[in-house]
Amino acid sequence: MTEAVVLDAWAVVEFLDDHGPAADRVERLLLDGPAALSIVNLGEIHYRTRRLHGEERAMATVRRLEDVLRVIPADRDAVLAAARLKADFRMSYADAFAASTAIALDATLWTGDPELLVEDAAWRWEDLRG
Repeated sequence: MTEAVVLDAWAVVEFLDDHGPAADRVERLLLDGPAALSIVNLGEIHYRTRRLHGEERAMATVRRLEDVLRVIPADRDAVLAAARLKADFRMSYADAFAASTAIALDATLWTGDPELLVEDAAWRWEDLRG
């Protein structure tokens, strides 16, 4: 795969839950690699998994994802870029990190989250819902 791709938490959760066409597309992407994920979105996946399955499984999931994804840290510039997107668009703060990571990496954001599927957005996106 030559095009850079950033996954948001929605896309990764679909993959982990083996749910719908998004799961298959993300699985193929991970086999072809590489793809990136914001550390903030990794935190979303951790807390969701912990709530459902406990800390041990949550950490196992984090380690598994760190093995197959490039996890992008959130430094001062990343935090402010996400904050600017949050101020300009109706989205969660974590979603703003997914979008700002895609912008920073000049990548396409793979998602099915309606908050990120915005016409005339500052980021490129691909709708994984089907």
